[in-house]
Amino acid sequence: MAHTEREIERKYESDGGGLPDLTGVPGVAAVVDRGVAHLDATYYDTADGRLAASSVTLRRRTGGSDAGWHLKLPVAPGVRDEIRAPLGDDVPGALAALVRSRVRDRPLLPVVRLRTDRDVRHLVDADGRLLAEVSADAVRADRLTGAARTVRWTEIEAELAEGGDPAFLDTVGARLLAAGLRPGAHASKLARALAATAPEQRREPEAPPPVTAGDHVLAHLRAQRDALVALDPAVRRDLPDAVHRMRVATRRLRGAFRSYAKILDPAVTGPVGAELARLAAELGAGRDQEVLTERLAAALDDLPPALVTGPVRARLRTWSRARYGASRRRLAAVLDGDRHLALLDALDALVADPPLRGPAAHPPDRALGEAVRKDVKRLSARIGRALALPPGPERDLALHAARKQAKRTRYAAEAAGAALGDPARALARSVKSLQELLGDHQDSVMTREALRELAGEAHAAGESTFTYGVLYGREEHRAARDEAALPGVWEAVRARTGREGCGGPRRPGYAEWSPLSAHEGSVRCLPKPPSL
Repeated sequence: MAHTEREIERKYESDGGGLPDLTGVPGVAAVVDRGVAHLDATYYDTADGRLAASSVTLRRRTGGSDAGWHLKLPVAPGVRDEIRAPLGDDVPGALAALVRSRVRDRPLLPVVRLRTDRDVRHLVDADGRLLAEVSADAVRADRLTGAARTVRWTEIEAELAEGGDPAFLDTVGARLLAAGLRPGAHASKLARALAATAPEQRREPEAPPPVTAGDHVLAHLRAQRDALVALDPAVRRDLPDAVHRMRVATRRLRGAFRSYAKILDPAVTGPVGAELARLAAELGAGRDQEVLTERLAAALDDLPPALVTGPVRARLRTWSRARYGASRRRLAAVLDGDRHLALLDALDALVADPPLRGPAAHPPDRALGEAVRKDVKRLSARIGRALALPPGPERDLALHAARKQAKRTRYAAEAAGAALGDPARALARSVKSLQELLGDHQDSVMTREALRELAGEAHAAGESTFTYGVLYGREEHRAARDEAALPGVWEAVRARTGREGCGGPRRPGYAEWSPLSAHEGSVRCLPKPPSL
């Protein structure tokens, strides 16, 4: 069974090679010599270095107190999650699954062997509690692929104890720097070994800054593709918010395909978008269940005890676990399927050889501004259609459609932010407020459906359904409040799109304009949505 630990460490280099005196470091009562450990680790990667390119390391290590397989996933600079599995000859399936989105169908091969003599000191407080481990690592690295090469170096590593305050590493680091050490130039031993033993030092040219409309859209697509790949292990580990973030990445990709259809050929992006929709649906099942459960639990907490009759909380837990567990199993099967790998490969191919159309070569303020304006116009139409309907199921469906268009508009504005600047970013923030209101309304619709289902189960079991009715009535009131607030929130969006003048003569239908784009000396502004 795999075990996870959060690793927070700093690396340093020294010409001398040994550990400096660490006595007297603030907060440290004693420096305990733990002796020298002999570690032997073989690192695995694909032939083209896909894990290393993502700052992911996979190793099989013997020696020390934690022999076994270790997978390290980056969390932040100097912070990694280390997932451990028992020692064996083959890569454990649990770890192989966590790198599948990066590795795809490429075999994992031994690429570097590191043998380390680790001289360890424990820094402990007055109660003997471990604060950090500082070690001097004498490393021998042997390249196992291509032309064999060997390099040696010594580095100093300071690793925070589990549950410790990261600020303590700053205190230790200050002592190490004062002793003449330098911050390490590499994030990991593997990265240093690969750099030092590479057959030749080849640097990938940095991507030029985006210039055309196509450049900006492709930069956005790459960022979302990278997020989709990077979030895969977090979703498999069921980390907080991982499913939601992956779902948002799929939506941003699909939204870009639709909003920027004049820049990217829909004949090519359409099938990819359909596969993204399938993935989003599987991600959504678990996420929607999670949202419903949190909303119902909070609603129950808000009720006076006298209004809670019967085993409502127990039924909610049973209902939620059954549905969430089923959705997790389906999602795991989707991520493990060949169809998912084909989707990731299709996204790689799309950004590597994009199906650009003529407007992709236009200045970004012209082409992107036009796309954002069209999305705002569609949003205006959907909001108007929803508000024209009487309260009820038809209006609920229309508001849900408006919510989806609000997301698309927001994502289009965010994607255009680098090119169009603050007006596009301000529009995105304003539409986000609208989206959140519509999202709360849709959550109320779904919660009422869940309450009907729960009440039906409770009734069949001979339990009181009174509390479910109370909660249902409160959700009806909440939805009505959202609907009453909608015209005001929409008016705020309209005010944002027309807050500042663009200059130049006024035109019919453009009471006030926002400088979302300018092209060839003539200002092209976002039209103020019509009043509703």
